Amino acid sequence: MTAPLDEHRLPDEEPALDAYSRVVTRVAEAVGPAVAALRVTSRDAQGRSRAGAGSAVVFTTDGFLLTNAHVVDGASTGTAAFADGTETSLDVVGADPLSDLAVIRARGGTPPPAPLGDAAGLRVGQLIVAVGNPLGLAGSVTAGVVSALGRSLPTRGAHAGRVIEDVIQTDAALNPGSSGGALADAAGRVVGVNTAVAGVGLGLAIPINTTTRRIIGALLTDGRVRRAYLGLVSIPTPLPAALAASTGQRVGLRVADVVAGAPADRAGLKPGDLVLSAGRRPVSDAQSLQRLLFDDAIGRPLPVTVVRNGAMVDVIAVPTELSDR
Repeated sequence: MTAPLDEHRLPDEEPALDAYSRVVTRVAEAVGPAVAALRVTSRDAQGRSRAGAGSAVVFTTDGFLLTNAHVVDGASTGTAAFADGTETSLDVVGADPLSDLAVIRARGGTPPPAPLGDAAGLRVGQLIVAVGNPLGLAGSVTAGVVSALGRSLPTRGAHAGRVIEDVIQTDAALNPGSSGGALADAAGRVVGVNTAVAGVGLGLAIPINTTTRRIIGALLTDGRVRRAYLGLVSIPTPLPAALAASTGQRVGLRVADVVAGAPADRAGLKPGDLVLSAGRRPVSDAQSLQRLLFDDAIGRPLPVTVVRNGAMVDVIAVPTELSDR
């Protein structure tokens, strides 16, 4: 005889929870050992010493780690401590404020690296796991889903406004000190670097994709990334049916904000504009625009086509070099 079901529990509820727990546990066990707690000391413009802390994740076999640029801002050295008790001094190799990514290198041994994945394959609603090592405590793990993709969020440096593009938004809570830790998919691949620089209570992460791999490569070889800067905050937006039919393009970038005094502002771009193309190439997400904004675009006219009040408008923006601050 079949046992009666608990009227307050769906038949598949417990097995589903068990499967969820197994995935999170497996990812935590795979990625957690590669996530370090960082302590760095920097100096401000007045020469005063300032302590900083965050997380970082080992991504190469020879001891290079990824973290946030804001975690190591102004620092050149520090220490990294891992959950297995390993502790080593470190050097900051380079940082890129626009992507909020930085590369550091351990002077001593590190646990094996966590594999890098590709955030291009993420989907809204997909399970993700955030792994940090806050304030030297053993790994902190939170899980959730991808809430949104392609976010563009402004942040403010000491001297200039800047925009962090193509951010992943999740509902996985970030504990204090988890910035710079790993955002992993269900297979244990690092698809993002967690950041709270513009969080306002949100779980945010910088994606690992074609563009950020190029940034990471530049940091590894040159210690810096020369970036062209527009100062444009945008959101991927489906085109109206008639416009999609006439252009053959389904998605554009809706301008949410323009940083005052930035090249986009000087070119006349306005909140509400719908960007169709830049550099004569269609743009449908933040990454497609980012690909155009490396060192070869600095100081060169960049034609931008937008739809404004139902009409096509062409403007010419001249990207400047992103300052370090």
